[in-house]
Order: sequence, then structure tokens, then C-alpha cells
Amino acid sequence: MNDKLTQAEVNNAAWAACDTFRGAVDPAQYKDYILVMLFLKYITDNWNDHFETYRKQYGDDDVRIRRRMERERFYLPEGASFYDLYEQRNEPNIGELINIALEDIEDKNRSKLEGVFRNIDFNSESNLGRTKDRNRRLKNLLEDFNKPALDLRPSRVKEDIIGETYIYLISRFASDAGKKAGEFYTPAAVSGLLAKLAAPKEGNTICDPACGSGSLLIKAAEAVGSDNFALYGQEVNGATWALARMNMFLHAKDAARIEWCDTLNSPALIEGDHLQKFDVVVANPPFSLDKWGADGADTDQYNRYWRGIPPKSKGDYAFITHMIEIAKRQSGRVAVIVPHGVLFRGGAEGKIRQQLIEENLLDAVVGLPANLFTTTGIPVAILVFDRSREEGGANADRKDVLFIDASKEFTPGKAQNVMDEDTHIKRVLDTYSARAEVDKYSHLATTDEIAENGYNLNIPRYVDTFEPEEEIDVAAVQRDIVRIENELADVRAKMSGYLKELGIDA
Repeated sequence: MNDKLTQAEVNNAAWAACDTFRGAVDPAQYKDYILVMLFLKYITDNWNDHFETYRKQYGDDDVRIRRRMERERFYLPEGASFYDLYEQRNEPNIGELINIALEDIEDKNRSKLEGVFRNIDFNSESNLGRTKDRNRRLKNLLEDFNKPALDLRPSRVKEDIIGETYIYLISRFASDAGKKAGEFYTPAAVSGLLAKLAAPKEGNTICDPACGSGSLLIKAAEAVGSDNFALYGQEVNGATWALARMNMFLHAKDAARIEWCDTLNSPALIEGDHLQKFDVVVANPPFSLDKWGADGADTDQYNRYWRGIPPKSKGDYAFITHMIEIAKRQSGRVAVIVPHGVLFRGGAEGKIRQQLIEENLLDAVVGLPANLFTTTGIPVAILVFDRSREEGGANADRKDVLFIDASKEFTPGKAQNVMDEDTHIKRVLDTYSARAEVDKYSHLATTDEIAENGYNLNIPRYVDTFEPEEEIDVAAVQRDIVRIENELADVRAKMSGYLKELGIDA
């Protein structure tokens, strides 16, 4: 047997393990159990692989082996490994035993894993069914993860394969479960585009204040091109926050600081009495969030809403405002995915939008195709804000806004459309990098032009994609009509002759 596992083999085996729950448990719920089991299997196989290495190195010197094992990334307590649970898979209280093992692992790794498993209950009747059904499902799950294709020892699987399998599962859950499970996942192509538009550099601090499962942060980290960066995130949903933490560990981003909090009402990334500032801020926040906290916005202790308070029923500009306020003055960059209404809605949103444009913060508006997301079929846009355009910043002289209409740049799919990295994504990035005017694709608009449009950012106002219809040759059409009429007269004459032969009066 080939000792090395491929990405496809691990992906397929992990997805097959989901058959244990499929049809009986909502995908939005069972995703947590699958992903936690993958994480447990990963740290167990790492632990065992390293133990075997030290045993070969130190022989029977258990003291030295124990000291080395105590310095592992994750300490695995006795009796809490995946294989300990596998041996107990037929026990009538297997759900409780899994809970105890996870609690023990969390306790022994408190600095890294505190709270990560608190929202996952393997003994939940409401999620996993009554005792008999629950025990059967958990036994099957343990057996599925014990298969050779999920032997995740470092000697068999590269670390990036495990991380990519984690993201693969999240994407499959999102596409299978629709809106509920899609809320925490941004399609890979869109995440990659957003990250590259934000252009993080070596030494940058990168924050996603609505980080979901953390995949966008991972993409932003990859865009740096080195390991010299620091990642920060905030997530309001406890279960999704746990997924983000595990995602960071599986991608060897152990130093990432991911906070469980309500970003708009009680942000946790603070320094003293003010919000922590970052070089790069990226996000795909929930679209038009209702009841986001407008009632307390006028007394916000961080004074984020000085440009105006967004409507109670639409939190888009609350997230945008927060992101701009946490970007470093005169240098910070912000890239955010928004619904198209953000570009043109009036009222309080219109005033905030006008203020941001007059401050010379808006750098680009990129329109994306419809049906890219599992959560919505509507087209969306990316807004890029650049605080280096402020007075004293490196780009203070830049006074235009680049509009890109990439709405037709996609490959159609059965469930979702896809933007291809080598064509559609590359075209957006090349156009943005060059700030190029491309016929029917992009336009550099002056602030005066935007003001003349009432600070409406609707892309068709700036990028004319109208394709004129081909001119009609009227004379040729007339000749065709005459020809067809003559042919029709001949057919009618022949038909009349046939009817007479048959003795039928026409």
C-alpha cells in the first residue's frame, strides 16, 4: 500500500464519514461533530507518530520521552485519544465518553483550546437522536474515521492536506445545507479575490471582524507570501468560533487570536480604552443584518458611528464603519463583500456613503456575478477602502475611484456559478493593479463624477456594458418576405390541386 495519502483520498474518506448522519441529522448540526472528530483524529495521529519517533530515539527512557511529549503542540491525556474512544465504540454511553475525552483534552490544553468544545455535545438527544440511534451513529462515525484513508500521521499526510480537507468539508456542508450552513463560509475563489485586493504584506496585522469559520483569514495569510504576519478574528456564533479556532490550528496558525464576541456591540479586540488597529481588514459580514444594535450606536464607547447611524434593519454600513475605524490611519486597507443595495440606498446609508467618498477613502468598487454564494443568488460587490489616501498617506494624491464590472466573468455551475482563478479573478486583479480603463469592463471615476450621480455607486452608472444590436438590413428583410410569400403561394396551389384529386372542396 502506498504510504502517502493524496488530498482527494482524504477528502473523499472524510466526506464519506458524513453518511453516518446524512438524512437523519441536519447538516448545519452534524458538521460540528464531523469537524471535531477530524480534529481529534489529527491530534491523536500526530501524538502517536511523534511518540513512536521518540521511542526509536530514546528506547526505554520513558522520562525523556514523557518530557518531549509534554512539549507537543497539543497534549493528549491518557485515555482521551481517538483510538481509546474507538475501542469503547460499543459502550452504551459512548456519547458521554467522547464528551469526557474532549473536556479532558481542553483542560490539558487550556491556553489553546479553552472553550473550543463547549458547544459540541456528542450525547445530545435533540441533535443525534435517542440513545440506541445515537450510539449506532457514533459507533459508525468512529469506525469511519478509523479507516486507513484517514490515518493522518505526519509521515503519511502533509499538514496542508489536513487543513484543506477541513475547508473542503466546510464548503461541502455549505453547499449541501444551503443558507444555514453557508452563513459561515465564503467560496474559495471569492475569498482569494478579496484577500488579494486587500494586498496584505509581510509584517502586517490582518483582521476579519466577522470571520465565520476563518477561511477568509487563511486566504489572506496565504496572500502574504511568507509566515511573517499576525491574524485576528471575531465571531458571534459560538459553534462557528470553535470551527475557526480549529481551522487555524489545522493550518498551523496557532498564534491567531480568534475572539468569541459580538463585533458591533461588544468587540473583544481592544487595546486599553480603544479599538485595536490593523494593517489589513477583510470580511464577508452578514448581509443587511436586522437588529444589529442601532439602539445603542449613538452612545458607542468607541465612537465608531460619527459619520451617521445605519438603519436598524440593515447593518451593512455598521460593519463597513467598524472595519474602517479599526484600519490603521494613513495606511490601513479594507476589503469587504456587500449586497448591491449598499451602493445606492439613500437615507442614513446615503449620507454615510457620501461622507466616506468625500473623505477620499473609497478606492474601488468591484461588481461580482450572481449566484456565487450558497446563502443568496443575488449579485454582490466588493468595496475596497484605502486609508493611505488620507492626507499624509502614501496615496493622498489619488482622487479617483475604480469601478469594475465583473458580473459576466464566471463559469456557470449547476448549483452555483464559479469565478475561475486563472481567467476571471486574474482579470479583476490585473485591472485593479493597473487601475486601467477597459471598454465595457472598468472605469476610473472622478469624485466630481460621483457627486454628479448623487454619490450613487451603482456600477452601470459608470461602466457602460450596453451591447448595440446588429443593424437590420431592411431591404434584405423585404426580399426575404417576398421570397417566402412566393414559396407560400406555390405550396397553396399544389395543396389545392391535391385536394381536387381527392374530391375535396377546398
